[in-house]
Amino acid sequence: MTWIKRIGFFLLTNILIMTTISIVTTLLGSMGFSIRAYGLDLTRLIVFCLMWGMAGSFISLLLSKMMAKWSMGVKVIDPKNASAPEMDVYRRVQSLAQRAHLPMPEVGIYDSPEVNAFATGPSKSSSLVAVSTGLLNRMNAQELEGVLAHELSHVANGDMVTLTLIQGVVNSFAMFISRIIAYIASNAVKEEMAHIVRIAVTILLDIVFSILGSMAVAYFSRQREFRADAGGAKLAGRESMISALESLRQMVDMPEDPRGEALASFKISSNKGGFLSLFATHPALEERILALKQMR
Repeated sequence: MTWIKRIGFFLLTNILIMTTISIVTTLLGSMGFSIRAYGLDLTRLIVFCLMWGMAGSFISLLLSKMMAKWSMGVKVIDPKNASAPEMDVYRRVQSLAQRAHLPMPEVGIYDSPEVNAFATGPSKSSSLVAVSTGLLNRMNAQELEGVLAHELSHVANGDMVTLTLIQGVVNSFAMFISRIIAYIASNAVKEEMAHIVRIAVTILLDIVFSILGSMAVAYFSRQREFRADAGGAKLAGRESMISALESLRQMVDMPEDPRGEALASFKISSNKGGFLSLFATHPALEERILALKQMR
């Protein structure tokens, strides 16, 4: 049931972010400065919503690499003072980065039984690729090559920045629509109740729209996984990429590190199917393998 908890964490994070923004902006009187004698000033409102909606996403992006190192305990590999296994990972990333015409990212290893890897960072020139000790212990050289190629494809595609932009736009849109509806609702009640109704409706709809918006963000995240798989296949070979995903599929009971819930959308592992797959950041492994087999 770990994948359900992961989706729950994804939704809860978005809800908490939107609720916090909603409460803060309400206390600051964000609606007030948009209301004029003639009605709601939509231009001012949308500028305000874009400012707040995008700010949180970009702050998260700028801190992403530092937070990943801290939360997962990533040990960055120093090629001048590295063990043989560490140098093997470093050289593989170096070779793949050269093939992808990318600046050399930081390469790290984190101690965890989970079989996983992730890429993060604010830009192509300031990225981090990290693999777990569980992955290094359980995957062979070909499979490791596929995983690293997949993560570097995320960097090459600028997925971290794009996902940040989409999350920011979704948050801004949710704030904008919820405040318009809250304004309409407040005009439908007595004047002495208007302010309370406006605050209550704003917070409630911010939460509702953040949940609905999570579906759009998750959909994009699933599409970028297909693109990263295709990019990994081009860098390391299709068989290496398929082999890595097949290996993951066989590890149905593999442990997952709870420290990495916030990085779930940047990891290589996948979620199951069903209704909750609408909120999943990864497609089912079977879908990803089939897409690679059909790729020309």
